[in-house]
Amino acid sequence: MLKKLALITASIISVSTFADEEQAKFNQYVADLKAEAIEKGYKKSIVEDAFATIKFKKKVIKADKNQPEVKETLETYLPKRVPKWKIDRARKLYKENKDVLEKIAEQYGVQARFIVALWGLESNFGKIQGSTPVISSVVTLAYDGRREDMYKRQLWAALTILEEGHISLEHFKGSWAGAMGQTQFMPTSFNAYAVDYDGDGKKDIWQNKYDAFASIANYLKKAGWNDNLTWGRQVVLPQEFNNQHILQRGTRTRKQWLDNWSKSERDLASWQALGLRRTDGSDLPQVDITAALVMPDDINGRMYLAYDNYKALMHWNRSYYFATSVGYLSDRIGYPKI
Repeated sequence: MLKKLALITASIISVSTFADEEQAKFNQYVADLKAEAIEKGYKKSIVEDAFATIKFKKKVIKADKNQPEVKETLETYLPKRVPKWKIDRARKLYKENKDVLEKIAEQYGVQARFIVALWGLESNFGKIQGSTPVISSVVTLAYDGRREDMYKRQLWAALTILEEGHISLEHFKGSWAGAMGQTQFMPTSFNAYAVDYDGDGKKDIWQNKYDAFASIANYLKKAGWNDNLTWGRQVVLPQEFNNQHILQRGTRTRKQWLDNWSKSERDLASWQALGLRRTDGSDLPQVDITAALVMPDDINGRMYLAYDNYKALMHWNRSYYFATSVGYLSDRIGYPKI
């Protein structure tokens, strides 16, 4: 019995020692980051206050390393991501904010239904924004080391946000990965695209939905959005279709993905000649626009002719499921009879 207790005690001491050593390493890492932040020229008061709040977040590392790998298809994904209640709420909120949404839509050249769709899918119309302190999240992920450079860039961007006074440190919170506000922008995206729509001196994507709407629109516009186009349409393929015309999968970078897009892209008349049709079997529209053929799942799943605006959605989040869900919800906002 005494031997067993001794082993248990030794084990506890060993775990405690490891935890102490790990905390000491993290503390030194934070100290080095703090010195680097001051060297970069951030205000010392901002750095002191921000770094005083930093804590190692085990749940952030756990969430990052254990993201779900459940096998999805669009047939299972879309009903979960875009259920009827979300469509109904999106339509309701569109009507309630119609005047401002349409002003923003006209100013930025981005249809209002896409603004609402992104708002709904990113944060459930502002309700789900995350509660983890952004500074601690990005420092924890930088310390983890797998994407250190990326998360250090997020830290510098986060300090800029605090320095410019867009939000207080106390309320500077987001998802475990550092995505923030009603738009779920990462700090670097905030600095590139966030908008102070109401002119109060703050780009407030957390509490100000009008700033959020304009920020979404600004992002899409800068990503190449064209409000003369929609996002795409589902199509059916003929039998014995040459699969080489489908946009190639498995790219690691956006540049590779855009190169593959160019290889698939052709005008609608050419797709018509290759045998593609609308889902009801009718001809494709006779309009002079180009599209790539996108396959979110496999050859047996849904197929989409995706227009240039789809590239802007994939710039926001390079996921076929995400981009398609935005288009899917936007269609149901804009065309209630679908």
